[in-house]
Amino acid sequence: MFNSIKNAQAVNLAQIEVGFSNLKYEMAKILERSGFVEKVAKSGKKTGKTLEIVLKYENKVPAISGIKRISKPGQRIYLPAQKIKSVRGGYGFSIISTPKGLMMGSEARKQNLGGEIICEIW
Repeated sequence: MFNSIKNAQAVNLAQIEVGFSNLKYEMAKILERSGFVEKVAKSGKKTGKTLEIVLKYENKVPAISGIKRISKPGQRIYLPAQKIKSVRGGYGFSIISTPKGLMMGSEARKQNLGGEIICEIW
């Protein structure tokens, strides 16, 4: 999903469609809440489900300037709440998978929850 977003923004596409999963949907909802994408919607039924993401631009400049995957299938990265740091001096945020679901790094720190750090977005 992250590579699709990067590639679409490189050629100024208005929206993209990616295969649906609950994890991707929750990450996209976090991006929408934080103002990095315009709109997120599910479409299709059963095996044909897709996730439609409308990308956001400001004067033809993408709202997302960078996405970095931190925890990968080959090496999972887990952090306690005290070690969750701000991203790019507060200009970005991280997405963390906690026992209470996916949330932004700042929310996890406030609730004193650690977990797997999935990605950083700025």
